[in-house]
Amino acid sequence: MKKNVLLLESVSDHADLLLNKHLNVLVAETPTSGIPLAEANPVHAIVTRGKGDVSEALIAACPKLEVISRCGVGLDNVNVDAATRKGIKVVNAPGINADTVAEHALTLMLALQRQLFSTVHAVKANNWDIRKTYDGDEIRGKTLGILGLGNIGKKVARLASAFGMSVVYWDAHKQEGVDYHFLPLEELLYQSDIMSLHLPLVPGTHQLIDEKAFGRMRPNAILINTSRGEVIDQQALIKALDRKLIAGFGADVLAVEPPATDDPLLQMDNVLITPHSASLTARTYNEMCVLTVQNTIDLLDGKAINQKYIFNHKEL
Repeated sequence: MKKNVLLLESVSDHADLLLNKHLNVLVAETPTSGIPLAEANPVHAIVTRGKGDVSEALIAACPKLEVISRCGVGLDNVNVDAATRKGIKVVNAPGINADTVAEHALTLMLALQRQLFSTVHAVKANNWDIRKTYDGDEIRGKTLGILGLGNIGKKVARLASAFGMSVVYWDAHKQEGVDYHFLPLEELLYQSDIMSLHLPLVPGTHQLIDEKAFGRMRPNAILINTSRGEVIDQQALIKALDRKLIAGFGADVLAVEPPATDDPLLQMDNVLITPHSASLTARTYNEMCVLTVQNTIDLLDGKAINQKYIFNHKEL
């Protein structure tokens, strides 16, 4: 008899075919409405992406639960501690979206530095003379400050180096054997022409970039965030942009998603926001869904998988 998997959010077509071939799929009406299905059916696995609420209450409603799987990297929406206490494996896909998120971060940097969107819009409005304004700039020769030198941060550093940027970084721990210079956070804020955030959301990074941090940044600085929206104090960000304490902001993540229609950030010419889609190229989306689903199936079948995909394997 097939085991039951509770699907809180959609996955790629290929991954969905795998799930339905090997497991009995219970589909929640919304990412946060899994408990009624769990109370009515034995649930052996939960599969979600970034919005499914895998809370302690949901975990408690699944006494037969063996695996919780997140098709992606971050686990903000999964109560890992509750799962670990019950001996439930938490599976994710670290590193699989690193290339596409790194490319997205560079895209935001280049678009803001070259003022691509304003010039494209001007040309579409038949203003060819926009070319005479000389407002754009290059990233060549600029200092890029990276906050968080993990998989994505390192890929951004390599891409930026290829563009001729000087790369410095800050992380919770200074790393050995890297080609980039470590700076204390306060110094990095002051020295960076462009700053790119690649941090997990943990108590120590919540609103790390606050009013005091903006006060230390250069007025020509550009801030890029493709990590977690809550790493930035969004009200302080709006004030910094209004007061021209920084020159621009590009992000794929916000503190509140989707933003309100009257969010001031959406009205600013020096701000570029994408809809939390940095890792959602067709290729990467399918790869991370298929990998995670296949790992879920294998674990339920009693097969071994690569330990790097079991987030809490050291604690079980």
